[in-house]
Amino acid sequence: MSILSQKTINKNIYFKGVGLHTGLHANLTIKPAEPNTGIIFKRTDLKKDNIIIPNIFNVSNALFCTTISNESGASVSTIEHLMGALYGMGIDNALIEIDNKEVPILDGSAKLFVEAFSKSGIQNSDTPIKIIKIEKKIEFKDGKKTISIEPTKISLDIDFELKYENPLIGTQRNVVKVFESDLTEIYNSRTFCLFEDINKLKELGLAKGGNLENAIVVKNNEILNQKGLRNKKEFVNHKILDCLGDLYLTGHKIIGKITCSQGGHKLTNQLLRKVFSNNGNYSLFEIKEKNLPHTLLNRNQLKSIA
Repeated sequence: MSILSQKTINKNIYFKGVGLHTGLHANLTIKPAEPNTGIIFKRTDLKKDNIIIPNIFNVSNALFCTTISNESGASVSTIEHLMGALYGMGIDNALIEIDNKEVPILDGSAKLFVEAFSKSGIQNSDTPIKIIKIEKKIEFKDGKKTISIEPTKISLDIDFELKYENPLIGTQRNVVKVFESDLTEIYNSRTFCLFEDINKLKELGLAKGGNLENAIVVKNNEILNQKGLRNKKEFVNHKILDCLGDLYLTGHKIIGKITCSQGGHKLTNQLLRKVFSNNGNYSLFEIKEKNLPHTLLNRNQLKSIA
């Protein structure tokens, strides 16, 4: 069986923890799934209408995290770090059971998800993967925030820039070739906020589960977390992780280049809705090993399968 075919995990994986925004505790189980299942969330605390499909048109809120909902109003929020780990590790099919409405934040990154996937091992199938190829450049702007996606030959590139007035964060930019780069620093980068924004988030009923164990907090020129940053570009790298997770709501790997300045969950979703509103903007095709460019093989995937 080819590593270029659809993949799932070898065995059940369990997590438990608190939700960043709701402060609610949840148990989460990630289970292997058959080819062409895709990624599916199941709210086990609900007796009916409890299946929620990650899809760009199922995003019901994207202000401070990505929330998906079904037609009955059942939702799961803060899915982006888990989705980013699934995308980066090349996991096409999985059933994710959760007994509450927010994915546990864990350490604020995708690190623990990726480690668990690697420990579980990856199971290959005989079913070929499908690829979304961007055919036209599409842009979306919201004031100073901009995002675009354009065609590339064989890669998914994310060029992300953030700009903060805070002197410690300032302007950061990083460019990642998702299918070629070592994504370790992307996976390991944690969510962050400014100290002065914490009360505003609390007033909105958010960040109830936030603490220095699951988020970087910046106060003026100081990082309040004892151990500091995990990598020099952790702020922008976390934004790239978020972007990667939000891109996986398309359901497949993408060939294209994302360029974003000062964006976030909402901007990425607005761009994707614009892309997929017109069939001429993209093509979806099945691809076999004999004609698959080597750059679609992420080195991290190869390590996890070996």
